[in-house]
Amino acid sequence: MRERLTSIDIVRGFVMVVMALDHVRDYVTHARFPPEDLSRASAALFATRWITHFCAPTFFLLAGVGIGLLDQRQPTGQVSRYLVTRGLWLLVLELVITPIGWQFGFELIPAFALVLWALGWSMIALALLVHLPAPVLLALSLVTVFGHNLLDPVRPESFGLFAGLWHLLHVPGFAIPNVLFVAYPLIPWVAVMCLGYLLARAYQWDPGRRRRFLIRAGLAASALFVVLRFLNGYGNPLPWSPQRTPALTVASFLNVQKYPPSLDFLLMTLGPALAALALTEQARGRVGRWLAVYGRVPLFFYVVHIFVAHAAAVVVALIQSGELRRIKVITEFGSLPEWYGLPLPGVYLVWALVVIALYHPCRWFARVKETRGEWWIRYM
Repeated sequence: MRERLTSIDIVRGFVMVVMALDHVRDYVTHARFPPEDLSRASAALFATRWITHFCAPTFFLLAGVGIGLLDQRQPTGQVSRYLVTRGLWLLVLELVITPIGWQFGFELIPAFALVLWALGWSMIALALLVHLPAPVLLALSLVTVFGHNLLDPVRPESFGLFAGLWHLLHVPGFAIPNVLFVAYPLIPWVAVMCLGYLLARAYQWDPGRRRRFLIRAGLAASALFVVLRFLNGYGNPLPWSPQRTPALTVASFLNVQKYPPSLDFLLMTLGPALAALALTEQARGRVGRWLAVYGRVPLFFYVVHIFVAHAAAVVVALIQSGELRRIKVITEFGSLPEWYGLPLPGVYLVWALVVIALYHPCRWFARVKETRGEWWIRYM
């Protein structure tokens, strides 16, 4: 079991470290446009953004795997209660704690429902769904993942007074006008977590059988992504097209929708994630051990890295102008001063420093989780 859990920690640690790159780029880049805008972005800038697309799907999948492994050791009713309380705690972190880090202030309205929001509600939903027979849950999850793009033509306005509900479920936007902006609608994130929950059963198999399954499933998902994307049909709202350079044409092919995640987006990211779980099962190197430190305490890393990345941005602004100021990327990205920001090499340097700075705190907290039994530690 230790070997299998180590592989999960390594993959999860990798996506946490890469996630930090995305947020550091948000904070310190001198670009004032999204990397997905291929009319202005370079291939390198797009690639910096693209690699971070693997983070959320992999984290939802592995969160489900962790819940499934817990369900193998504890009664399902007890797991359900834990999921509800942990889900509510994630909502508190999203709406109260992390906004302080994002903006170094206490302006909680409007609230932004990001990844912890979707994780929290997905856990609450899974608290009910774990009581379904596994074949039924598998069928519902696959239908949701493969079929949710059929809902794309449905617009929130068609629901009238209940338009906010559709923002909660499928279309990013203000679920409550000027109060709650939902960036991570729940469809199909709940289904991804459910698939992870079911995938945990593979960790009861013989290791060779499990690795073969993970690699074959990963390759099948990746191949299906290539086919669907090449056909420019169902699976992603926006088609790819030839660009001004070959590298940008490849970027266009890979430029799939994350908000909400399209079928192509999920196939593109979950396929390699499944293969990575198999390939890291026998990892013994220094890099694997280093990544596993972050992977053992993902929520701790997530919350703390927001504050550290913002602090790094404040230092960058101080060095560049002598001005001590907050960098509120969520609400003021378009209005940051022209003098502020770093080119891409500087972004990578700051990212490396942030990740290095978090290593020993994460290692310390991992030891706390292993050696202390207080109830609250389970929620971090």
